[in-house]
Amino acid sequence: MASLKFGQHDGVSRPFSDSPPTHYTLKIEAFSLLKKYSTSQGRFESGEFDAGGYKWNLVVYPNGNKKKHVEDHISVYLKMAGANSLHIGWEVSADFRLFLLDQNTGKYLVLQDANLNKMCLHRAMLEMGFDRVIPLNAFADASNGYLIDDKCVFGAEVFVCKERRAGKADCLSGINFPSMNKYVWKIEKVSKSKTECLESQPFNAGGQTWKIKLYPKGADDNGKDTHVSIYLIFANPEKLSPGSKILTEFTLRIVDQLNAKHFYRKDIQWLSASGIGWSNFITLGNFKQLDKGYLLKDTCLIEAEVTVHGIAKAL
Repeated sequence: MASLKFGQHDGVSRPFSDSPPTHYTLKIEAFSLLKKYSTSQGRFESGEFDAGGYKWNLVVYPNGNKKKHVEDHISVYLKMAGANSLHIGWEVSADFRLFLLDQNTGKYLVLQDANLNKMCLHRAMLEMGFDRVIPLNAFADASNGYLIDDKCVFGAEVFVCKERRAGKADCLSGINFPSMNKYVWKIEKVSKSKTECLESQPFNAGGQTWKIKLYPKGADDNGKDTHVSIYLIFANPEKLSPGSKILTEFTLRIVDQLNAKHFYRKDIQWLSASGIGWSNFITLGNFKQLDKGYLLKDTCLIEAEVTVHGIAKAL
């Protein structure tokens, strides 16, 4: 079995084979059009094919993968089809071979890892393959047989070797220009409330929807009948991805309606679906003291200032 001589030091072996690819064949009948009209990312993605219990695509960069600074070669990758093909925390090891037909001899150039290393795919890495399959000038040379009358044939074999649940993984993304959002909640007839807990209307901040929860007579053993309890919560916690956390800088404030000497607390925390706050935000005596201006004519004003700095999601 012969092998192609270029690219001997890129960790890829290139033997020839008489056997066609087992799982998928991609015949391109107008390669020049593919080069000219590939997507803005410079790539063409094949239809899906099945192998090893998963669905896959071939991804071809006819002018080279510019994101990896490839200029003078064709780049080809194996992609696991659909971002949800793998369950969270799972990874798949696969043996991938890429085929390119020599139309002059009927043999296939086969690209595979020179050390027969397996590729490992997971939710953060759904695409792997070969940056430099073949130089463009060698591919275009009709004497090599890969491109004849603007036609070429690629193929793929994928053998899944191992599946396993990996350890927990998170993806942290920052917000480049975070902005602070302020919300004011006016509560009237506080003393006449018949419920232990009052909730504000939903408000938006940092791409999330929030609410304020107020317990005028305290929420638990740390504040019950001694303090006012205030919390910042997600309005729709069920919409958060499992394991997600939001890096949130926030201020909760009771407005002094007489002297503008407001009472507030602030913090910055990774918030999960449960939200955050203080069961002992302010003592009931301080809250009700008339000259403080916090409770004026049985009305209080609660302010929330919220800035989202980043999001961590489970992979």
